[in-house]
Parts: sequence; C-alpha cells; structure tokens
Amino acid sequence: MEAVAKLRNYPTSPRKMRLLADEIRGINVEKALALLEHHPQHSSTPLHKLLWSAVKNWEQKNEGKSAADASLVVKTIFVDGGRVLKRMRPAPQGRGYRVRKRSNHVTIIVDTKVVAESKVKEN
Repeated sequence: MEAVAKLRNYPTSPRKMRLLADEIRGINVEKALALLEHHPQHSSTPLHKLLWSAVKNWEQKNEGKSAADASLVVKTIFVDGGRVLKRMRPAPQGRGYRVRKRSNHVTIIVDTKVVAESKVKEN
C-alpha cells in the first residue's frame, strides 16, 4: 500500500529541487530522512518535511503499522514546474530585463520494499 504527499508552489527553481530529488529516489526512507536533515542545500528542509508527511500518511493508511518495521522506500519522486512570477529589473538605457521567479511542485510516493517474486522462484 503506497502513500502520497505533495508540495505545491514552493518558491525554488525546479532544477535546484531536482538535484535533491535525484539523491533520495529509490533509497530507504530512514536513510533519505537522515540525508535531507544534514544536507546543506536550502531546499532540503521542505523536502525533509514532505518525506516525513508521506511516511505519516503511510502509517495512517496502514492503521498504526510502524514505518520503521515496514522498511519503506521512496518509490517515486518527481518535481514539476509551478507558477512563474514575472518581474522587471532596471537595465541600461531605459530598458527592463525580465526576471522569472520560478516555483515548483514536488510529489513523493513511498511504499514498502517488495522482493521480486520471480527471483525468489528461480532459487
């Protein structure tokens, strides 16, 4: 049984957030939480909270089972672009340069680690 958590319109560029998302994709939840807690990048704090929320959602769905006993993994994580605030910056000779302040949407899906049944049957 998988659980989902979403973060919407976080004001960081999607490219910066994808760097962190790629680091935690497919690894154990406890290891991912520890990695995000001590990561120097400023986007790690909301991603840590989002992963924690996904774990709690999984516990709610599975009626009190402990996430530590279930060996949860980050099954899927993806970052999409959110709204873009367009601002103007003064430029030489009366011009204006456009500044795009980007935001992103992050979706995390956690699930229990499933051993491939075909490999078990072969042995």
